[in-house]
Amino acid sequence: MNVKGIHHIAIICSDYEISKDFYTKKLGFEIIREVYREERGSYKLDLALNGDYVIELFSFPDPPKRPTRPEAQGLRHLAFAVDHIEDGVIELASHGIVCEVIREDDITGKKFTFFQDPDGLPLELYEV
Repeated sequence: MNVKGIHHIAIICSDYEISKDFYTKKLGFEIIREVYREERGSYKLDLALNGDYVIELFSFPDPPKRPTRPEAQGLRHLAFAVDHIEDGVIELASHGIVCEVIREDDITGKKFTFFQDPDGLPLELYEV
């Protein structure tokens, strides 16, 4: 097998309109395609960042809740690269999104912080 990269990340949300607003208007992802799948009672929203397809946002009727701790098995968090972490924190705050205190990675010396999507999915800003 010759893996060439990550094609996309799939996220299931509890409130489609709130999550759509969060990822598009607050984080700045662009909509590639939006489909309502009547047989499943769900939406599928394909989102891009800088022209690259990266997130599939799904809504399903009554999905089970995510474990609350980021150290639970499975996906721990998604990290978004930014040039200036302080600018990212200020922009998120302008949308009412609260970030944790900015920390420094012990290994790389890079700055990072965490925040959450509307369903509590841990998201990270990581300064590159």
